[in-house]
Amino acid sequence: MPMLKLKVNGRDYEVEAGPTTSLLEVLRSKLMITGPKMGCNTGDCGACSVLLNGRLVKSCLVNALSASGKEVITIEGLAAPGQVHPLQKAFYEHYASQCGFCTPGMILAAKTLLDENPNPTREEVKEALSGNLCRCTGYVKILDAIMAAAQEMKGSGK
Repeated sequence: MPMLKLKVNGRDYEVEAGPTTSLLEVLRSKLMITGPKMGCNTGDCGACSVLLNGRLVKSCLVNALSASGKEVITIEGLAAPGQVHPLQKAFYEHYASQCGFCTPGMILAAKTLLDENPNPTREEVKEALSGNLCRCTGYVKILDAIMAAAQEMKGSGK
């Protein structure tokens, strides 16, 4: 079986991966990184979202071998150890998570948006989250949290 070399959350890994193995399978089953979730396995729900070389991707659709030599950031690597990212803090403070299954993907989608557009409108946030499904909330608190984080991040220069 081919060997896959990648950096996940700042740490180098080398693992075996078959030709049909998804990046999500490697993260969860081989590296025991459980932030990305297996929701639909078709790329429709966004629960498996990660940053691959800084780009938001649905890891269930990424062939693991195509990620060789690249850097992956999951929700676990969003902030420095012992720290909380402003988006994570805002989700907590605004009660934006219920079961939490979709939260990692939502937060990474929001981070991608705020990195590109630090002052989004509510409509732009909705568009950025369009690839992520939440089965528990009505999205209002999620949108509130992202808007609050955008203001905090703008004020702190993050």
